[in-house]
Amino acid sequence: SAESLATLAGIDMLKKGGNAIDAAVAVGFALGVTFPEAGNIGGGGFMLIRLANGKSTMIDFREKAPGKASRNMYLDSAGNVIPKKSEYGPLAAGVPGSVAGYLYALQKYGTAKRKDILARSIKIARNGFHVSERFADGLKENVREFSGFTSTLKAFTKDRSPYKEGDLFRQPDLAATLKIISEKGRDGFYKGSIAEKIVAEMKRSGGIISKNDLEKYQPVEREPLVGT
Repeated sequence: SAESLATLAGIDMLKKGGNAIDAAVAVGFALGVTFPEAGNIGGGGFMLIRLANGKSTMIDFREKAPGKASRNMYLDSAGNVIPKKSEYGPLAAGVPGSVAGYLYALQKYGTAKRKDILARSIKIARNGFHVSERFADGLKENVREFSGFTSTLKAFTKDRSPYKEGDLFRQPDLAATLKIISEKGRDGFYKGSIAEKIVAEMKRSGGIISKNDLEKYQPVEREPLVGT
């Protein structure tokens, strides 16, 4: 994978007797902790699978547009695109698919228990990990963007200053969220307290993701394209 601690999470699942799907899901959740710019539980993705019997399939768990999304939501009254409105802020967010996609793959094609899959990610988020040079550079480059969002600035800076290589980076809120997912499955994210917080933040900040959007989100299994 793109980050060493996440790779170790996958290796650990294989050593415990898990299959490739168990390992992939463990890596996916761990990347949400250790490589958030590319793999976080607020996003989505695809999983391309080839099983031992030769069957291939693909799980599409990309983010989906909220029910209240509209054709002209990023345009001004004159029909011109409002710069950055589709990239920053609450209207840039789609209904997240990562949690549903990972757990769908685990339930249908995996062999491990959800709590075993998430245990390492929860531990890393709670106890922290030492910031790498690449991670430090990525955080530093985005401090200006973070400054527009109070909670993001709190989570991804050290008292408003960029983290440096070697600093310990802890994410207790993320650890708590992952623990709820570990205990309650997809309902722990798409319903209940976490969903309520997402919807409350949307209402507070002008976003449009609703309780119904979260509850109804489903990944889609597709037949992959095949070529030579």
